[in-house]
Amino acid sequence: MAEAQDDRPDVMVIGAGAAGLACAADLAAAGLRVRLLEAEDTVGGRIRTYRVAGFTTDRGFQVFNTSYPQVKHRLDLPALRLRPFTPGVLVHTDGGRLRLTDPTRRPRDGIGLLTGGQVKPRDLLAFGTLSAHALLAPASRVRARPDVTTRAALADAGFSEDFVETFFRPFLAGVFLEDSLETSARFFHLVWRSMLRGTLCLPLDGIGAVPAQLAAGLPSGVVRTLSPVSALTPGGVVVGGGELPARAVVVATGTAAAARLLPGLEPAAGRTVTTLYHAVERSPLPEPTLLVDTRRRFLNTCVLTEVQPGYSRDGRSLVSTSVLGAPTPAEEAAVLTALAEAYGADTATWEPVHRVTVRNALPAMTPPMPLTRTTRYAPGRYVCGDHRATGSLQGALASGARAAREVLADLKTPGTP
Repeated sequence: MAEAQDDRPDVMVIGAGAAGLACAADLAAAGLRVRLLEAEDTVGGRIRTYRVAGFTTDRGFQVFNTSYPQVKHRLDLPALRLRPFTPGVLVHTDGGRLRLTDPTRRPRDGIGLLTGGQVKPRDLLAFGTLSAHALLAPASRVRARPDVTTRAALADAGFSEDFVETFFRPFLAGVFLEDSLETSARFFHLVWRSMLRGTLCLPLDGIGAVPAQLAAGLPSGVVRTLSPVSALTPGGVVVGGGELPARAVVVATGTAAAARLLPGLEPAAGRTVTTLYHAVERSPLPEPTLLVDTRRRFLNTCVLTEVQPGYSRDGRSLVSTSVLGAPTPAEEAAVLTALAEAYGADTATWEPVHRVTVRNALPAMTPPMPLTRTTRYAPGRYVCGDHRATGSLQGALASGARAAREVLADLKTPGTP
């Protein structure tokens, strides 16, 4: 760790989520004095981990994708002690379970689907073509395409409506946090590309290990937690009733907080998700695989301790289930009924461990969607986050990096603050 910086930073960054951490790191690496202010007691924002009743639980169901360029650039992956999910999903249908896997890694599963009559030849061909393009085509081609909804893009790719309803709609509902496939096809293609090129994992210490590692790489004295910013001033920010001066201020909070601090900023529409955690004496699915439901009674569910056994301290299994919105107690009871069908287990004995609702968990990304936007808001004022790019860790980190570049360019320009 470097020596503590003095108390008059060049740049004040508000919010120590992924975007703020990336921005602060790049500014500090360029030699500027930076202060990163976080309202909560630790860094991470929505990327946070709790210890509850002997279990490791994240702030909502989250996965770590190893293929993101910003992730590979900024993080020590071996230090996270990652363990992977199965490269595919199980789909609960009224006729039983259907297993769909990455055809580039498990081609025999695709052949089995075809010979078993579970998937039509046209859908398997479209699936292979879509995946091949995702693996081989440059990302610039994705950005150059006219943007439509994901549903329209899947139809154009040759998928039958039956396959879209059986696989894509329930699976992508958990990725986009919406179940109508109205999300931008540009974002869908980038997501599909990243999934095929990388591995979906969980860190041993929970997803909170990711921002913790980013914060550990910052110079001493940069991060200040429990420091909520109540307002911006012409010369800095207000914290605890006093003003802290800075030449530039970067707002790296969620969309609602950013709109409060930057009058006139239009807040991005967001998606809300609730994740339920249950302790189970015996794993209802002895494999690290995501399970989705064609009736979309839940977004997805999995046995987290099959992915990372260290998430449990006493040997019991931990089941994570996510649903759209904020369900009522009656709706939660209906989810347990659906889980009993999907897992073929008696969920009446499952012990509730934790429940977390995340509002604005992801920005709504309907077409036409720009994949990135400038972070400049006003002279000396910048705003970054996944709501200014794409709803992903990659989007948040890239937006923070862009904010740092634009701040550096502006501070070097004569006449800027």
